[in-house]
Amino acid sequence: MTTTHTQMANAIRFLSADAVQTAKSGHPGMPMGMADVATVLFTKFLKYDPKAPKWHNRDRFVLSAGHGSMLIYSLLYLTGYKCSLNDIKSFRQLGAKTAGHPEFGHIDGVETTTGPLGQGITMSVGMALSEKMMANRFGDKVIDHHTYVIAGDGCLMEGISQEAISLAGHLKLNKMIVLWDDNKISIDGNTNLATSEDQCARFEASGWDSQRIDGHDPAAISKAIAKAKKSKKPSLIACKTIIGFGAPTKGGTHHTHGAPLGEDEILKMRKALNWEYPAYLIPKEILIAWRTAGARGAVDRAAWEKRTKRMKNADEMKKMATGKLPAGWTTKLNTFKKKMVSEQPNLATRQASGKVLEVLTSTIPALIGGSADLSGSVNTMTSSTKSLTNKDFSGRYIHYGVREHGMGAVMNGLTLHGGFIPYSGTFAVFADYMKGAMRLSALMAQRVVYVLTHDSIGLGEDGPTHQPVETLPMLRALPNFNVLRPCDIIETAE
Repeated sequence: MTTTHTQMANAIRFLSADAVQTAKSGHPGMPMGMADVATVLFTKFLKYDPKAPKWHNRDRFVLSAGHGSMLIYSLLYLTGYKCSLNDIKSFRQLGAKTAGHPEFGHIDGVETTTGPLGQGITMSVGMALSEKMMANRFGDKVIDHHTYVIAGDGCLMEGISQEAISLAGHLKLNKMIVLWDDNKISIDGNTNLATSEDQCARFEASGWDSQRIDGHDPAAISKAIAKAKKSKKPSLIACKTIIGFGAPTKGGTHHTHGAPLGEDEILKMRKALNWEYPAYLIPKEILIAWRTAGARGAVDRAAWEKRTKRMKNADEMKKMATGKLPAGWTTKLNTFKKKMVSEQPNLATRQASGKVLEVLTSTIPALIGGSADLSGSVNTMTSSTKSLTNKDFSGRYIHYGVREHGMGAVMNGLTLHGGFIPYSGTFAVFADYMKGAMRLSALMAQRVVYVLTHDSIGLGEDGPTHQPVETLPMLRALPNFNVLRPCDIIETAE
């Protein structure tokens, strides 16, 4: 018997509904609604190998709508990652790898921690940008992969999403494809309670291509992704879906968004979708079909590894991909410090920071600078970091524009992708705008450097709006976030 797309998608639906029911909490509606889209993506388009989850040239998949985490856990189990049925059954339980929202580093196949809406789509911009920058350095036959995002209405309502789509459109990140779960449902009810904009027009105005499709039609989904992959712009695919698809009385309503369906509803759903199997049982032929789809990337991955081993700069690429610092960088920094001790320059620390960055960026090619339209004030641009543009990705300095929150999240994406160590600058008081992204940097233990200047409560001429009286204590209270406030050029270098 041939396993159908519908059977494979229903495997996602029932794993998700049953796990949420067992946990007595969670969000079943989105995984059920986006099961068709995810099935097409993971069986026909996504480039990955569950046996080598860190393969550098894999496509990146980001579940920006992180509350629907059972979607990705179902996919990981079905395709053969290190995610067992016991992990699925332990969903949302203390100590489980399958947390209520996907956690980076807890389980293979989760590219980033998501849950705070809008962060995922913005970190994906950093991943897509990193792909462009690595391809520029090592060739587009060596680095050639896409970044796929599943985003919901909530992601697109969050203000950070506008910063993300604006920057991605400007940079022409054509290998970024967003699959929007267009179900018109939020926690409070229909999205028309709070929003009425035309999302496709919004994305197009920011320099994106857009398509509208039936998110339950596998042929339409496949055609749309294939078209998006050929675009010279980033792409939005608006997938019209029914939240809680298959639930006979709750499907299409906000009642499926953030609560278990209930035993009776799931029983009726089994009958409605002709799924006669008990909870957590995936029939052998369906699981084989999924595992076969998951294994298809192994040949591509092995060929890529063989091909790249023969590269002259293979070691350089490996070092960058793994974040290893070049030999000798501390020697140059120590030489600089000795010189500064003898000269004893009397500098503002933001000027001292600029001088230290001159040494570091000339020594560490992976360092990527930037600022939120304050380069001249925060001294983050150096002679080694020419501007990056949408026509030249060899640059090492990103002009983020006045987008502090987006800047922080993009830096998270750059380091999660692998290849670069991002730093950027703004005034200390604007950490308020970046806080959501800074918290995720700390939560994921990512090597992201925030250069915060104008940090004195005595800043007079700019007035109280620019006096960060509470900012340093707030950042110092953030777990896993190192806050260093140097007093001179030697401490800055340290």
